[in-house]
Amino acid sequence: MQKFWIPLVLWPLILLLGGPNTLAQGGPEYVGSQTCQSCHDGAYDAWSGSHHAQAWMEPSETTVSGDFNDAVFEHQGRKTRFFVKDGRYFIETTDVSDGPKVLEVTGVGGIAPLQQYLIETEPGRQQSLDIAWDQEEKRWYHLYPDQKLPSNDAFHWSGPYKNWNARCAECHATGFEKNYQPRERRYQSTQAEIGVGCEACHGPAEAHLKWAQAPQSYASSPFPGTNEAGLLVSFSENAAETEIQQCTGCHSRREPFQDGNPMPGSPYHDNYRLSLLRDGLYHADGQILDEVYVYGSFLQSRMYDKGVRCSDCHEPHSASLKAAGNAICTQCHSEAGNSRFSSLETKSYDDPSHHFHETGSESAQCKSCHMIERTYMGIDGRRDHSFRVPRPDLSVSLGTPNACSDCHADKTASWAAAVLEEKFPQSPHRRPHFAEVFSAARKAPDGFEDDLLEIALHAEFPGIVRASAIDLLRARATPGVLAKLEPLIANENTIVREAAVSLQSQRPADERFAAVADALNDPVQSVRIAAARQIIGAPPIGVDESTQRSAQTANREWQAALIAKLDFPETHTVIGGTALALRNPQAAVRAFQEATNLDAQLIDGWVMQIRIHMALRDFAAAQFTLQKALVANPTDPVLLDFKRQFTQQ
Repeated sequence: MQKFWIPLVLWPLILLLGGPNTLAQGGPEYVGSQTCQSCHDGAYDAWSGSHHAQAWMEPSETTVSGDFNDAVFEHQGRKTRFFVKDGRYFIETTDVSDGPKVLEVTGVGGIAPLQQYLIETEPGRQQSLDIAWDQEEKRWYHLYPDQKLPSNDAFHWSGPYKNWNARCAECHATGFEKNYQPRERRYQSTQAEIGVGCEACHGPAEAHLKWAQAPQSYASSPFPGTNEAGLLVSFSENAAETEIQQCTGCHSRREPFQDGNPMPGSPYHDNYRLSLLRDGLYHADGQILDEVYVYGSFLQSRMYDKGVRCSDCHEPHSASLKAAGNAICTQCHSEAGNSRFSSLETKSYDDPSHHFHETGSESAQCKSCHMIERTYMGIDGRRDHSFRVPRPDLSVSLGTPNACSDCHADKTASWAAAVLEEKFPQSPHRRPHFAEVFSAARKAPDGFEDDLLEIALHAEFPGIVRASAIDLLRARATPGVLAKLEPLIANENTIVREAAVSLQSQRPADERFAAVADALNDPVQSVRIAAARQIIGAPPIGVDESTQRSAQTANREWQAALIAKLDFPETHTVIGGTALALRNPQAAVRAFQEATNLDAQLIDGWVMQIRIHMALRDFAAAQFTLQKALVANPTDPVLLDFKRQFTQQ
């Protein structure tokens, strides 16, 4: 037993001191996309002009689209000038501390509808400028036009939340490793290739190259996990999930577990924790709200449930749609149908009898009604991939958006609901919706347990909806609720299992270990890490040695996931909370200090430091911490309240 507990007490300190940033992985080497061209020239040509290939580029005459001809952009009284000198690209701006400063452009992010520019603010640290180039209007614009942040704000373009190494590069590069050095707060990032190259999806091709050079004499790859052609990923007609999970590693809102790109072909849930349908990210009915990308929406759809995959609509190398207009949808939604989806009703969908708009008009486009578009980054339109039927009736009762009102802004949602009822009087799509429960449960701290339980236990709901219902039950997790949901820890759906395990945090400490013991051996890492989080501070009462060993392994996985994110302020708040659960206040203070070092506006981090100092009766340290917090946040009401308390003592 002693052997088990010592590492648990010490590991928050180990994390704060820093440790290995990546798990050693022996595998084939990357060879570069150029190497693929000689055998795969068609795929290479399609890829080379794609958004993937241009996701990250070196600055040059052919890659920089913005006006660097001494163009000046003003925002909130701050001036930024863009110019070229000796073939190199520079930005002179007053939007920095001790400005103005001249900073060199070190990278180009993206191609359309906007292009961003990267600046190395210190060796190895790449930051993404908030002023971007609008490719359609040919103008400079600010991504956050209403903001005027001080340069020491964590959300300033030079702050941790706009850091390219931590927040962007993984999905804009191939074979990326962040390599953050926590002691120095420096990056030593590397990548096999900037841009999303061939090997970002197919995996490093060293063994495949040897196979291609001599396929007859190639016996087998020396690397475990590779297929008969020496590749780590096997895309096939019978492996839709392999393809989907490869794409959604980047096309999802999620928390990463790795230091950079996971090895292509490894399962999504071994590398990420998917964001659920939470308030602020999604509307109550699951429609996109914040920038959540695609996966969380797609998982809600009937298309996903029936086996539709990304490449059914998107050509994988050019990343463009496989057909224009409604033809992309009538591949299946037509009188001819599609033999792969026998349950789909065969009828004429691209017809006024279905869409009741003028044929060929924008309103008659399938996407206009079934894939609402929301704009992010000022001009970047992204479409909801849940492929839902418009529900203006829910807009009337809940205030959720609907596609009809997107176009008919001069009409009410009640009008739209009446039109749909007239056009489709027998529609099954007006039945009760989980949105009605989610909307009410988000607003009320109590009640709705039975309704949420019904959703969580209903096997016909998508996994992400069931998991989100479980998540909403956290504040309502009575012993009865916990007992009814405990069987879901063994559910076949990974997202449901993870949510059910996380719910066990509401159990008394002496019950948690036994409740999640089986999950410590779950085949999926996201579930094992969720279980590891629950056993912190929970005594292993009645637990055998085998389970204790499983707990140690799961804890190491969680440690590695946290180490990979030591440049995230939010990681240190987790470490601080863990240290408190282990009754290690000194480690907790150090963790919350690092959180506020990285993000001085993280009020909760300051508050926790002050409270711990006060609990330890170190009032001088508490007052000193409060003074530092007020320097960074002079008007914050919580900190001012602490100041009043100290003044009155």
